[in-house]
Amino acid sequence: MKLNPIIVSLLETDMYKFSMGQAIYHQFSDYKTTWTFKCRNKDVHFTEEMVEEIREQIKHFCTLRFTEDELDYLENVKWMKGSYVDFLRLWQARYADFKITTDAECGLSIETFGTWLNTSLYEIPTLAIVNEVYFRMAYNYDELLKSFKERLSAKVEALEADEADEAQGKNVYRLGSFSEFGLRRRLSSEAQELAVKTLAEADYNGNSLFVGTSNVYLAKKYNLTPVGTMAHEWIMCTGQGNHKHNPAYSNWYALDAWVREYGILNGIALTDAITTDCFLKDFQLTYATLFGGVRHDSGDPYEWGDKMIKHYESLGIDAANKTLLFSDSLDFDRADKLYRYFNAKAKVAFGIGTYISNDTDVPALNIVMKTTKCNGMDVAKISDNPGKGMCKNPEYVEYLQRCIDWRMNNDR
Repeated sequence: MKLNPIIVSLLETDMYKFSMGQAIYHQFSDYKTTWTFKCRNKDVHFTEEMVEEIREQIKHFCTLRFTEDELDYLENVKWMKGSYVDFLRLWQARYADFKITTDAECGLSIETFGTWLNTSLYEIPTLAIVNEVYFRMAYNYDELLKSFKERLSAKVEALEADEADEAQGKNVYRLGSFSEFGLRRRLSSEAQELAVKTLAEADYNGNSLFVGTSNVYLAKKYNLTPVGTMAHEWIMCTGQGNHKHNPAYSNWYALDAWVREYGILNGIALTDAITTDCFLKDFQLTYATLFGGVRHDSGDPYEWGDKMIKHYESLGIDAANKTLLFSDSLDFDRADKLYRYFNAKAKVAFGIGTYISNDTDVPALNIVMKTTKCNGMDVAKISDNPGKGMCKNPEYVEYLQRCIDWRMNNDR
């Protein structure tokens, strides 16, 4: 490796990987998945030197093991169970599960193959490695970090400002509860830690509250809440990984398995894996009552929030007792406007990623790593935004869309 190790702890992943991982361990340990990396930036190219560094960094990640101190921390999370923690005591990433080549338009191709239990835990560290290698090797990193610090300082100043500052025309953000979600697309581990530490120490004057981070390593280090429940992989694999399932009912299978694992704990449901309208078909009184809230990740956030509030009301549930968690490409300005619009109607929270962890003088990478097969079969996401999915088989996407359309038109 030419760079220092980027991933230094197996806690350096998003909390929802452990939340999903526990349910996978108890209910879907035999499922196998394929994951595929994609760079959505059209003007980005990874050199062979970068690709080799990514390989070496992933090899280092594959040498790591959980420490007893880290396992004790996880077991003290109220919804984590000792049986899963015992499994993690034995767990180690396998480099043999990775296929890393230069055979892609951007110069970097990554796929992983193996049990869902293993491959799910590869996604976030892999993306963090790719990001940091790219920005350290493609740019003057010190200059990027300087601009990152300047922008972070301006953000915190606006978060700490009060009504008197607003009266003077200064920028003031009111966000309510927000957390940091930027591990997968961070500039570097150094930058993310600086941002989390700075936000944790800020004086918010009652207008905002920084509640935690998805990065479990940093949550442990700074005594913050590790934030995260489920990702699209959960709905896609539980709903589409069994050929006996109608994929238009993916959300029902996902919600049912989640409740069997957690009951009323750890309950923020992701709505847009196969469109929010289809999700609402299954998010009826029982699940709407058991889950503490819902997460927005695509489509117009105002339309989505109003739709969710109306749905709660149609079920006789007071939306003021439910959380609307927004997490789609947010910055503080958009979050501020959403907070002011929804604050009187529901509990409002934000998961803010790249804007916190990789805001510099150069554009951030738009990279993802998604499940493309489960148990040898294609899986797909059809979100509320066109173009967010990455299934390799267009025929399967068409089939999934037909299933959704049929259900929406015939399932009363």
